[in-house]
Amino acid sequence: MPAPESGWRHARRGNSLSEVYASIRVPKTDASFWRKLMAFWGPGLMVAVGYMDPGNWATDLAGGSRYGYTLLSVVLISNLFAMLLQHLAAKLGIVTGRDLAQACRDHYSRPVSLMLWVLCEVAIAACDLAEVIGSAIALNLLFGLPLAWGVVLTTLDVLVVLYFQNKGFRIIESLVAGLTVLIFGCFAYEIIVSRPDWVALAHGLVPQPQVVTNPGMLYVAIGILGATVMPHNLYLHSSIVQTRQIEQTEPGKRMAIKFATIDSTVALFLAFFVNAAILVTAAAAFHGKGHDNVADIADAHQLLTPVLGAGAASALFAIALLASGQNSTLTGTLAGQIVMEGFLDWKLPPWLRRLITRLVAVVPALIVTLIYGEKGTGKLLVLSQVILSMQLSFAVVPLVLFTSSRAKMGVFVNHPVVRVLAWTVSAVIISLNVFLLWQMATGR
Repeated sequence: MPAPESGWRHARRGNSLSEVYASIRVPKTDASFWRKLMAFWGPGLMVAVGYMDPGNWATDLAGGSRYGYTLLSVVLISNLFAMLLQHLAAKLGIVTGRDLAQACRDHYSRPVSLMLWVLCEVAIAACDLAEVIGSAIALNLLFGLPLAWGVVLTTLDVLVVLYFQNKGFRIIESLVAGLTVLIFGCFAYEIIVSRPDWVALAHGLVPQPQVVTNPGMLYVAIGILGATVMPHNLYLHSSIVQTRQIEQTEPGKRMAIKFATIDSTVALFLAFFVNAAILVTAAAAFHGKGHDNVADIADAHQLLTPVLGAGAASALFAIALLASGQNSTLTGTLAGQIVMEGFLDWKLPPWLRRLITRLVAVVPALIVTLIYGEKGTGKLLVLSQVILSMQLSFAVVPLVLFTSSRAKMGVFVNHPVVRVLAWTVSAVIISLNVFLLWQMATGR
């Protein structure tokens, strides 16, 4: 069946990421489960890297070192939120043929669309600040490269994305998958050598009241939420699922939604392991051992080997950080292109679009790095994630609104149970952010 058009007021056709749109063939609906899964596998991992970027490291390190395993429940809940929201983002892209940015431009007035675009660019800049600084710190830790030079080098990802995208989108997905496996392996080692308290770890998966009542804990918790459920990932996912050449029929779209959801859910379980591993490693290595205020990535790197007594701990930590930063800049660059094209309908050469979106992040990051140097970057990383969380509502509310509209989604409209869950998640995100703003304004 064709994408429902009646719900879009002034839609202008134009494919998201047109250079790779519908470029990957998928099997027929009667093919085997595993053949279909392998064909749809990939976008989920590209989305998941945004859930384990250097910004997550800063908030997870801060949470684990200061509060032990208590905030592990926040990591779990944030990932469950992410699984639901990414499912909705994939469904929007598959059913309507519009990414979230295009859908906002089609539905809202020009002033509202421009406001949402500005807010999204702020979120991407905050996210890229974390990715750029994280990569620069990793290069400094591994090779002694000055932070400013490391920031400049991260602009090369524009060339990397252009080169590999010309070779096919599957190449980018494979590169991201390889780096993700590397990160996973590094933190599997960190978990083993940190010897966590498994009983306390299990208890930490249960939400505790002090997460909300303790202002310092709430600040880090909202940072974890912002670092986990990232607004630009919703725009990214709604676009890259359209790289699959699916049958434009109801069964074809149902198959695509099913396997895109499996893909993203499994990938986000992997992201949960990485985030949880960072927090658990920090809790086991630093909390209650005289290092209760480690939010700086460089400090964590220096302390891991002497505290854990494992020679490879610090080196693998830095390698995983570099892989995480590079992974995130690749997907962040694509998200920036999607947002700019979707909201503004600009038609620029791919290299120029990506260069503009990268400079939006790299220039502020370079200025911050030159001013602060190695000191204070941990606080900046945590702050960037709180900013992300505050921008999240402006992506989540339109997404839930669009996917709950029968005029836009037709028979694929959200089930009433999904609708209630999605609006509940939105309400929780908005409430936490309002509460944080109130605390910051009143100084409580």
